[in-house]
Amino acid sequence: MRPAGVLEACVYAVDLPAAKTFYERVLGLVCFADVAGRHVFFRCGDAVFLVFNPEHTATVQTAVNGVPIPLHGARGPGHVAFRVGGAELPAWRRRLDELGVAIEAEVSWPSGGRSLYVRDPAGNSVELATPETWGVRSRSAS
Repeated sequence: MRPAGVLEACVYAVDLPAAKTFYERVLGLVCFADVAGRHVFFRCGDAVFLVFNPEHTATVQTAVNGVPIPLHGARGPGHVAFRVGGAELPAWRRRLDELGVAIEAEVSWPSGGRSLYVRDPAGNSVELATPETWGVRSRSAS
């Protein structure tokens, strides 16, 4: 047995409104849950992207249906890579430029994949990567 894929991925940010604005405005993600001071959740294809405030999730115990959710959190910049199509990279470069988001690095990988790296307001490394970066079958990004 093995997992079928990644269901959710997360980064941590204390300033959730800034994170929400960045991921909605820059990446076009759609927020479906926003709990002030705790988290902002986004749809991303067939997965979910989460931004938690570690000052809350590492210290305040919550429960769902009476089952405590384990405390969790991280300090310092994390990393997330979003799948994009290779033909979309020029449009992503233009969008980032128009929005004043600096591209920190652009990498052409030996595997044939390509990546653009930017930083979110919390300093997390955000990568827009083609699936070939990891030898993953190409499909449309959502």
